[in-house]
Amino acid sequence: MGTTIMGAAAVSLDGFIADDNDEVGPLFDWLGGGEVSWSLPGSPDEARSTRASADFMTSRYANTAANVIGRRLFDLTNGWNGRPAAYEHVFVVTHQPPTDWEHAGTAPFTFVDGVEQAIAAATEFAGDRDVDVAAGQIGSQALELGLIDQVVMNVVPVVFGSGRPFFAKRQPAQALRLENPSTIVQGDRVTHLVYDVRR
Repeated sequence: MGTTIMGAAAVSLDGFIADDNDEVGPLFDWLGGGEVSWSLPGSPDEARSTRASADFMTSRYANTAANVIGRRLFDLTNGWNGRPAAYEHVFVVTHQPPTDWEHAGTAPFTFVDGVEQAIAAATEFAGDRDVDVAAGQIGSQALELGLIDQVVMNVVPVVFGSGRPFFAKRQPAQALRLENPSTIVQGDRVTHLVYDVRR
């Protein structure tokens, strides 16, 4: 069985994955200006970063087969027009699957009613490979349910002040303690952190 990872391409220093208007602003700058080109498995997009960031990202996600996201991200990207941003298959958590999506039936997307069910479906699809769960509401619910093995944070030195949090609010609010990071990698304008979650 593979690893279930909660993460995002980038998170601000104060813990946001987008601003109040769902814009990422300078969060992704570290992915475009380096000397090394690379891409995640199945991704049509090429990133450029330092060698340290490239090695971290390509090794950490080399074994990843599927992605679990929420309906909000699906709607914002139009499901990347039917082609996953990375990996082989996307599982979308939603109570109301789209009925008029032009890529329905042909794109490698599955709509699942519930976080636990989506991760179970993604894990079954992935087999002994990894599953990437989007940070925010979906990742936080999965973490709360004890379904996350690792939290990966690519921390960018930007402060938004408000926006879409990496960790969604928990009810009731209580501290969630993680161990010290098992991996720390310094890139250019990004620090990569891996936290193992004890179940």
